Amino acid sequence: MAQRSQWGTRSGFIMAAVGSAVGLGNIWRFPYVAYENGGGAFFIPYLFALLTAGIPILIMEFTMGHKYRGSAALSFFRMGGKKAEWLGWWGIFVSFVIATYYAVIIAWAMKYTVYSFNLAWGSDTGAFLFGDVLNLAETPGQAGGFVLGVLFPLLLVWAIAFVILIAGVQRGIELANRIFIPTLVVVFLMVVIRAVTLDGALLGLDAFFKPDLSKLMNPQVWVAAYGHIFFSLSIAFAIMITYSSYLPKKSDITNNAFITGFANSGFELLAGIGVFSALGFMATQANVPVAEVATAGVGLAFVVFPQIINEMPGFNGIFGALFFLSLVLAGLTSLVSICETFIAGVSDKFDISRRRSVVISVGIATLISTLFATRGGLFFLDAADYFINQFGVAAIGLVEVVLIAWAFKKLDVFKKHANAVSDIQIGTWWKVCLGVITPLVLGYMMFGLLKINILKQHTDSDGKIIGNYEGYSDGFIWASGWSVAIFAIVMAIIFTLFKWKKNTHETTDYEND
Repeated sequence: MAQRSQWGTRSGFIMAAVGSAVGLGNIWRFPYVAYENGGGAFFIPYLFALLTAGIPILIMEFTMGHKYRGSAALSFFRMGGKKAEWLGWWGIFVSFVIATYYAVIIAWAMKYTVYSFNLAWGSDTGAFLFGDVLNLAETPGQAGGFVLGVLFPLLLVWAIAFVILIAGVQRGIELANRIFIPTLVVVFLMVVIRAVTLDGALLGLDAFFKPDLSKLMNPQVWVAAYGHIFFSLSIAFAIMITYSSYLPKKSDITNNAFITGFANSGFELLAGIGVFSALGFMATQANVPVAEVATAGVGLAFVVFPQIINEMPGFNGIFGALFFLSLVLAGLTSLVSICETFIAGVSDKFDISRRRSVVISVGIATLISTLFATRGGLFFLDAADYFINQFGVAAIGLVEVVLIAWAFKKLDVFKKHANAVSDIQIGTWWKVCLGVITPLVLGYMMFGLLKINILKQHTDSDGKIIGNYEGYSDGFIWASGWSVAIFAIVMAIIFTLFKWKKNTHETTDYEND
């Protein structure tokens, strides 16, 4: 069996792990989640969730990848045989689905980086996005043909990812993150500095940081904190297991996990300051409360921010280009990490070269992703993203911690391995977090999600029940939502049934130490 690739330096691994964790959600999701769930008070459950779920699971996955020296599928197989391998493939196929639509969002950000220089979106930024850029179909479920203005930048995104991935771990992923992550921090700092100097920035910051302590009595706020930490840190869908499998024998696993977790949180705080400073400016210009302009996701990035950029007193084109360039950089580092999960999985399972695995895996992902470059692409993306995150990532996290803690009883084994190579020692508290606290919170969260989606209890902004997610029809929800989540599980079972080639499944010296 060929020697497994390794990171060139510890900082290279940390930058790659941080690059995976810092993605689009840090910029367009976290600020609104914090604002909606108590502002400054939200940082209490957020920090608690980080310390009881986020970092403990990071330590567990870093340890697993380092100990068993394989992709997620191979690491789970080495841990518990075929009874565990399927869980690794589940995470890999969830990553595969996410990669197919994540790339198109990066393509939009690329276009908007160029649009920023002459404010090409005009005064009606919503009409520009849904009409001029996406040429959005009227009915969800209709593909309606390719939108060439999205398809070409999408292919460019995949070309960049392909070049990075084909170059390997050190010369590709590590080198790219050494360039992208410092650039991202500098670029986004410039965005934040400009945003906090805008008229009304303090109004936005007050809305973001003002604590509503009464929210702490609401269990949904604590669930929101755990949910965000879970999705933000790239845990439970094969990425961190794969990345840590490239660590050298002497690696401070626990310290790496703390650095990765707090670096991600630091960037989220920075994003919150920048985003809400800009929203405060917009609210001041429109003479409305911040609550009326605060939003998240695609609407924040591609509708609200262009409106903010339009109203800026100077250097608005440069500000816009820097903001959207931040999205591109954050997106690319995450996309590369997501792709690496299935590249490593296929290479390990079928004992093929990395180059061949990249060509096959990225080629198939690129082909499927073109669905999101059609006129109906945004609808497909919205449904797939919701269901693969809620019933893929969250579900895997719940099953993963329960199986490792209670079925395979590996926490003591992992604790011993991590402590043998780490300065910060983990003990009983770590085991309690993974064996009790995290399963209870994730179980409660999954029960609530199933209840809402099976009973169709989604509500609109006014609290009125609208049925399915976003009011979509039953047929569209099944075709583009539930089917995507089920696809990941079915494919996981199918790939588990394939036999391992040659000696790829054998144990390693790291495991036997």
